Amino acid sequence: MSKLAFVTGITGQDGSYLSELLLEKRYKVYGIVRRTSLVYTFSRLEHIRDKLNLEYGDLTDGSSITNIIHKIINENTDFSVLEIYNLAAQSHVKISFDIPEYTSLVDGIGTLKILEAIRVLSKDIQDKIKFYQAGTSEMYGEVIETPQKETTPFNPQSPYACAKVYSHFLVKNYREGYGLYACNGILFNHESPRRGANFVTAKIINGIKDIVKGKIPFLQLGNIHSKRDWGHSKDYVEGMWLMLQQEKPDDYVLATGVTTTVQEFIEKAFKSVNIEIEWEGKGEDECAINKVDGTILVVIDKKYFRPCEVDLLLGDPSKAREKLGWKLNYDLDGLIKDMFEND
Repeated sequence: MSKLAFVTGITGQDGSYLSELLLEKRYKVYGIVRRTSLVYTFSRLEHIRDKLNLEYGDLTDGSSITNIIHKIINENTDFSVLEIYNLAAQSHVKISFDIPEYTSLVDGIGTLKILEAIRVLSKDIQDKIKFYQAGTSEMYGEVIETPQKETTPFNPQSPYACAKVYSHFLVKNYREGYGLYACNGILFNHESPRRGANFVTAKIINGIKDIVKGKIPFLQLGNIHSKRDWGHSKDYVEGMWLMLQQEKPDDYVLATGVTTTVQEFIEKAFKSVNIEIEWEGKGEDECAINKVDGTILVVIDKKYFRPCEVDLLLGDPSKAREKLGWKLNYDLDGLIKDMFEND
């Protein structure tokens, strides 16, 4: 009997790595793409595109979600499992303040549409479906305890985080109320060479590449003192898959258990290209200069600050390690190395 997977957000960083993993494990992989998706997003899938079954749809359109799920079921009458991974999102925190309604529709109501599509299926089909919801450490917001674990109360500080909290409790409700196999992954920051260019780690790495090539004089960044728990996307998609292989559904934190400031990430990234930097000034006047020649390499621009900052995120992955057997293959230095060496 065949194993099926349906991935929303398949053109993204996590979607592309997850698709590779699922294909290696001999799943038949379906994905949803929007007609408005930018062409460059398909670059993450070009090497496996002929092995994927891509369908047009949108999480804001419930009928398209329902139709795709029905199509998958009707095309594959003899299957043992259909794993649905909901990775699609408007996931940029700062942008969520500019488009809060759209963020809520995709990141919150979109999850509801998928859960409802599963709920109304016949029991024999429903019992073959496992659902994964991509949660985020941003749900913890202004943290109530450190490190953050599955039982830590949420305190969201952005429209993005609020929508994700809504989705988290929807999954829990449908699991407990309707008996669906549905899991929440609470994933801390995870990066890769495929990270979107508007996220801070990619902005730092790509900016340093451009500085070295002489394309730009310096980096412009926002809050460099926020602390994050950074891992590699490849490790985290393995954790997603492991969650859906368990006998009973549950919620899990995926994190490294190590926190690093944006400032420290910048220092490590410059050091990777043999540039030593030091910091001068305070607040908006703070900057990083090249230790050798005094050239300014990083400046602070207040336009990159969020309306509500989240200062510290540090996850406790003990449950995932113990119950899933999940482990990390990349530390922060390995992540930065991979981001520099692979575009």
